[in-house]
Amino acid sequence: MRASVLVAVLLLTVSHGFAKDKKKPTLPPYVLTAQNVAILVDPDAGISPDNPLANQTAQKDVETAILRWGRFNPVLSLQLADIIIVVRKGNGHLVDRTFPDPRQNNRPGSITQTDNSIAVGAQTASQNPSAHPTTAPSQTEIGGVYDSFAVYEGHVNDPLDSPPAWRYMAKDALHSHDVPAVDEFRKAVAEAEKAAAKKP
Repeated sequence: MRASVLVAVLLLTVSHGFAKDKKKPTLPPYVLTAQNVAILVDPDAGISPDNPLANQTAQKDVETAILRWGRFNPVLSLQLADIIIVVRKGNGHLVDRTFPDPRQNNRPGSITQTDNSIAVGAQTASQNPSAHPTTAPSQTEIGGVYDSFAVYEGHVNDPLDSPPAWRYMAKDALHSHDVPAVDEFRKAVAEAEKAAAKKP
C-alpha cells in the first residue's frame, strides 16, 4: 500500500514538473549577456548499466550543438562559465537502478572547432567513469523518465543549489545529433532578446 501511494505521488510530481517546464519564462539578463558556457552531467545522475555512456554522449552532443549555434562559447572550467548547462539522460523509467560515479565531469582537455569538425578534450581510460560502473554499490534513481536540460547562473557560490534560469524536460530532448533541447533554448533566448529590445 505504501509503495503504491509513493508511486502515485511521484507520478503527480513528475507530471506537474513536466507541465511547468513546458512554460516559457522570461530569461534573466545574465543568460542574455553570457558568453562562456560549461556543460555538465547532472552530479546526481548515476550510470545506467544498460547504457553507461548515455550521459556523457548527451553532454558531448549538447556541446556540439552549442558550438554549431555559435551564440555561446563552451568551456571546460566552471570558473570561466557565465552560465552552466546541466544535462541528464532520461531512462524512461520512474524508478531505476544505477551506479554512482562522481568522475563523470572530470574531463581534462579542451573544446575546439575547425571548419569541418569539433573536438572535445580526450580522456584516458582511467578517467572514464563508465569503464567499471559495477565497482560501486548501486543506487535507486527516482523520476528520471525524461531527458533534462537546465541552465544555471555561473560565477556564484554553489550554482546548482539555486533554481535554474531555464529548464526543458521531454522524451528524447537530448537525442543525439539533433538535440531538441538546444533548439528550444535557442527559441527561448531569441524570444527573450526580442522582448528586451522592445523595452524602453
